[in-house]
Amino acid sequence: MENGSLKSSKGTYSPLLLVLGAAILWSTGGLFIKATHLSPLGLSFGRSLLAAITIAIFTRREGFGLNRISALTSILYAALLILFVVATKLTTAANAIFLQYTAPVYVLILEPLFYKEKFRARDFVTVAACIAGMSLFFVGKLRPQDVSGNLFALASGVCFALFFLLLRHSKARQVNRAASAIYGNLIVVLICAPAFYGALQHGISPTDYARLAYLGVVQIGFAYLLFTLAMARGVRSLDAGIIGYIEPVLNPIWVFLFIGERPSGWAIVGGVIIIACVIFHMLLETRMKSGKTLAPELAAHE
Repeated sequence: MENGSLKSSKGTYSPLLLVLGAAILWSTGGLFIKATHLSPLGLSFGRSLLAAITIAIFTRREGFGLNRISALTSILYAALLILFVVATKLTTAANAIFLQYTAPVYVLILEPLFYKEKFRARDFVTVAACIAGMSLFFVGKLRPQDVSGNLFALASGVCFALFFLLLRHSKARQVNRAASAIYGNLIVVLICAPAFYGALQHGISPTDYARLAYLGVVQIGFAYLLFTLAMARGVRSLDAGIIGYIEPVLNPIWVFLFIGERPSGWAIVGGVIIIACVIFHMLLETRMKSGKTLAPELAAHE
């Protein structure tokens, strides 16, 4: 397959589109989390349990082996989920998601060191533009207080960046491509089990079970199947991080459409900037790689 065009001569599509699909599914999380009456940790248990089962079923033929890289990636995945939940409780949701999505900045710095690649000025420009767009979502709302929550959110962003980087490692492709998502979700299940047990004692409504099912099977399960498949096909960590900015842009749009919370004018401007940057980056990246096959790119990273 040619990774340099959105559609190759064989009719297969760029793996960048898989990342885009995953980001769109992730973006629906805010809507269903808002509509669910469970506590954050109780919700995390149900969502992660169903996600682990879903991913395991669809990737079972790849086995369930672990190596040091996939084990570390699993821990990072679990940490970023839990840190983000804690951050959201301690500070505003806006602070939490903005600070988590500083991940591409860390990837920008670390990816050339991890994989001995040349630093590209256009990557820096794209990340800077995306962060500028994100900042417009929270004009007048970012608070310097809640230091603890902000630090947890920053830590979640660091874990997010390292998760991106290690998914691309050659050893991560020696086992089930989704091993980190399977075992990472199981780690979350173990940590959050007491909270879910407490929710069971008080009773869980059928609608909340339905929302949990969507969050676990679709919003996390199917999304990570798409995402890990894209990374296995050679998507750069930074490209995945940049396209991931679609998630926080679409999140308030779904909430507005179905719940009625209207984004501010600044948020709309920021969303336009980010979407434009992501689309431009995708088109430029696929054009720059035109004529290159996937195999040489992967070989250069090993």
